[in-house]
Amino acid sequence: MSNTTERRREFGAYLARLRRHTGRSQAQLAAALCAASGTHSITRNEVSRWERGARVPETWLRFLAVVFEVPLSELEQAAAYARGDTLATLPGVAATLADLLPEGDVLEPLAAPCGRRIGATAVAGLAARVHGLRLADDVLAGGDLISPAFRELRAAVRLYRASEHSEATGRGLLAQIGELGQIAGWIASDAGRGAEAERAYRLGISAARQAGDGVLVAQLASSLGYHLVNNGREREGLELTQAAVAEAGPDAPAVTRALFLDRLAWAHTHAGEAQPVLRALGKAHAAMDTTDGPPAPSWAYWVSHEELEIMDARVFTELRRPLRAVPLLQDVLGRYEATHAREVALYRSWLAVALADANEPEQAAEEARKVIDTSGDLSSERTAARARAVLHRLKEYEDVPEAREVLTDYGHLLLA
Repeated sequence: MSNTTERRREFGAYLARLRRHTGRSQAQLAAALCAASGTHSITRNEVSRWERGARVPETWLRFLAVVFEVPLSELEQAAAYARGDTLATLPGVAATLADLLPEGDVLEPLAAPCGRRIGATAVAGLAARVHGLRLADDVLAGGDLISPAFRELRAAVRLYRASEHSEATGRGLLAQIGELGQIAGWIASDAGRGAEAERAYRLGISAARQAGDGVLVAQLASSLGYHLVNNGREREGLELTQAAVAEAGPDAPAVTRALFLDRLAWAHTHAGEAQPVLRALGKAHAAMDTTDGPPAPSWAYWVSHEELEIMDARVFTELRRPLRAVPLLQDVLGRYEATHAREVALYRSWLAVALADANEPEQAAEEARKVIDTSGDLSSERTAARARAVLHRLKEYEDVPEAREVLTDYGHLLLA
């Protein structure tokens, strides 16, 4: 991705955050702009193009300033950034991790700590904020959370380096920095900020290693592997997910072993290795059914039989086995919480593709429309990419009226 393309996407995410702060949908913003300008030339589709970075709304900046109630100069500065002006910065967007953290070993305590002495209470407070960030990620997309996530990560590193603390407190802080690195990496990846995601994951791995938490190291390594696999670096991702399973070992909590094996199955899928995929899925379910062993860490609260079934279905879709994928996805989506809009959109996208593979283009088109309607208001590159994947799949059925109608309505998304 070129630097200009990345800047335009960041600009789009910035506009989307301003819109959500006013409590408007894309359609409501379009209506407000029409009212402010006295014209009727802006639609939800045009707002979507801006927020995806496909276009920069040059002539509409003054009306956006009125509707968003922000200075026009701020929007003009953001637009200049999107156009590639090296002197412009993007207002309100988090700096990269490299900018936020000091040079050298970012986890090396200062030679002369200048902060107060802290103890278990500070670690508990940080742990509560990390968990709160995880819960927020259940219902919000990466573009909404990247600023607070990286702000927390920066503050946690500063606290560890500058404060006075015991060895036990230091280990506790490092473990929480590791957890923050994982959730910040996940959020950055969802926001389409891949380089920052990788930096956060690697920082987290370093912190978890220093904390002596092998299971957390495996969680970070498998998360990074998953990120690499999804961004065209399949072999690196496969090696990392394999290393994560080995790092955790057979004595890790059963739920975490199931998670790491699931990610290994996904990596094998993208490497085109069908038999290892099925073996990894089988081992993941066997681990999930294990009732003995150590308790699961708090960060694994979301891992369940339902989540494993979703991965099964995604894998079967990628392997072009729709007869196995479709029933699983329909069953899980029937029980999934609607408040988790991003996940619902993602899982519907695999259902749409599986239905197309099953030669059910009418149903695939119906699901595709739901995917795109749901993902339009989300600042998630994951859902945007899946919407494009679904549209590409529907192009094989352009002669079917329902598919053709969806492509007519949303084909512009393929130009992003």
